[in-house]
Amino acid sequence: MHVTVRSERPTDIVMVREVHRAAFPSQAEARLVDRLRGNGKAVVSLVGEVDGRLVGHILFSPVSVEGYREITKGLGLAPVSVLPELQRHGIGSRLVQEGLAVLLRTDYQFVVVLGEPSFYGRFGFRDAGVLGLRNEYGAEDAFMVLELRPGSLPKNGGLVKYSAEFAELTV
Repeated sequence: MHVTVRSERPTDIVMVREVHRAAFPSQAEARLVDRLRGNGKAVVSLVGEVDGRLVGHILFSPVSVEGYREITKGLGLAPVSVLPELQRHGIGSRLVQEGLAVLLRTDYQFVVVLGEPSFYGRFGFRDAGVLGLRNEYGAEDAFMVLELRPGSLPKNGGLVKYSAEFAELTV
């Protein structure tokens, strides 16, 4: 299966919403993407296509480390979704790979994710708690970080804060 990954276009918005609605048990993630995009916080938004059909989406939005004003170039990877009938065919992996490749060409310093360690570990993400990073949701093993610029994280760790739109996330 050949997957094409490209930047999201305005004409993709409806189908991106449908992909998230199909991939998750509620509409919360679809609403989150709409809010982040609408508030100008969709830093990198990519779609995956198979045979011209939009089948997946990934979004990166700003995060901060509380108490470290100089660390302003962090992103959260959330959400990533693939149509259920095409999951486990490498589309999500391609979206993550391409998203990280885009970010390596920017001045962003790190990416955090709340996700499955065995999946995200394949891309270089590691346990954020080992580096002293915490999140406002109390997730431990699932909270992971990837330094895009080695040495960019605070030496003493800190609390990673997601955009306010995440606090509005309801099922």
